[in-house]
Amino acid sequence: MDPLTSVIEALKHDKIIPDVVPETFNPSLLFSIGYPSGKEVLLGNEFTVDETQDEPSINFTPLNMPTEQADSQEEVSYTLAMVDPDAPSRAEPLYKSFRHWLITGLKSPRDSASTTSDLNALESKPATTPYRPPGPRPGSGLHRYVFLLFQEPGSTAFTVPAGSPEYGAALEERRSWDAVKFAERYGLKLVGANFMLIRSPSESK
Repeated sequence: MDPLTSVIEALKHDKIIPDVVPETFNPSLLFSIGYPSGKEVLLGNEFTVDETQDEPSINFTPLNMPTEQADSQEEVSYTLAMVDPDAPSRAEPLYKSFRHWLITGLKSPRDSASTTSDLNALESKPATTPYRPPGPRPGSGLHRYVFLLFQEPGSTAFTVPAGSPEYGAALEERRSWDAVKFAERYGLKLVGANFMLIRSPSESK
């Protein structure tokens, strides 16, 4: 199974397709999320809350960068969203999806000597929604934390307009956010997805 097909299969296995990502999703880019704790998000591996307290890095896979980016003189940029569709619990997702992080203007390093290892994305501006670490409610079971990567439109820098809901950083302002509708509003194209699982502190495996 090729890597991009593996992404789709993993998303379907944990029902991220269709709970978060539409059935029509066709990934074109591989990426991973690396936490300072030393652990990497790899399509559904399990983390503890403590392992995700600090803001992670976004890592592109050079061998999988879209052909149009490699051939174009224009630098492609990306938006990354991190959401919890299981807030406050998967059984009762009243606040689906909780927006944990939103950052625009991500760029892939160019002309790297490495063609096999992941490369940290370059952040060109502060996060629109600052990173909020996972904090599943005690007794709420297993949560899926989904990272969605969108290609930004055109060659001009994309910025979420001032005053948009996505700037809301308070807990109440992060609830019930639809990443797909957000992307449709601004002409963003979903090109990649990854996710991790976190069990609420009172749950045992």
